[in-house]
Amino acid sequence: MGATVGRVEDKVVIVTGAARGTGEQTARILIDEGARVVVADVLEERGQELVAELGERASFLLLDVTSEESWAKGVAQAVDRWGRIDALVNNAGLFHMEALEETELADFSRLLGVNQVGPFLGMRAVVPAMKSNGGSIVNVSSVDGLSAKNGLVAYASTKWALRGMTRVAALELGKYGIRVNAVCPEAGGPEMRAPYVPDGFDPALTLAFTHKLLPYQQERPPIELVRDIARMVVFLVSDETLSCTGADYPVDAGWTAGRHLSFNPGA
Repeated sequence: MGATVGRVEDKVVIVTGAARGTGEQTARILIDEGARVVVADVLEERGQELVAELGERASFLLLDVTSEESWAKGVAQAVDRWGRIDALVNNAGLFHMEALEETELADFSRLLGVNQVGPFLGMRAVVPAMKSNGGSIVNVSSVDGLSAKNGLVAYASTKWALRGMTRVAALELGKYGIRVNAVCPEAGGPEMRAPYVPDGFDPALTLAFTHKLLPYQQERPPIELVRDIARMVVFLVSDETLSCTGADYPVDAGWTAGRHLSFNPGA
């Protein structure tokens, strides 16, 4: 029998916000499936440590996603190192939870810069490198970009906007063979939630807490729920999704399916 070929064998993939959380797990699974991964982040020490662990098929890119200049240099660096770019995963994101009346413009603008402007600059920056051979762009939105919760005016607005940008980009870039899709997880890495949970409570446990429809979600290690998001991203990067573009892919254990009423039939 021949050697097993990975699902994304030899693809060159830039993953933003890859030093921790969902981005880290995405980078790990991409490497496991044969890709060459550009670990892009502002957290240089953690990013370099991850690259050292992942091995020779990974490289680190110090990237400020809010900077046009940083994107230009970063894409050029990736192409110079690996020869091409096959996929971009716009994963870098910030979370903020506060009532509308208390939300400061500075906080709103901070999230806008990373969560919306960042993917805009990233998509625009990689198009020239993808035009000749096509590719895949995966934008990490949120279930809060599909519905709404109180306290998330800054966060939800950027994630709704990202879904709209995904559709426009899919329509415009399809002629180059570039697919653009959005993944909508119910929860990202636990570090995003840490400032908003009670002292002494493990933020990782909040992942399973919200996944109530599927009982076994309560029994799985929290890291596996984050890896579920990463697995969906890898699926959309792979050639298994050549017919998929301009769409949303919830990874939420049924969170957005509707309301499960315990007093109705079928509960």
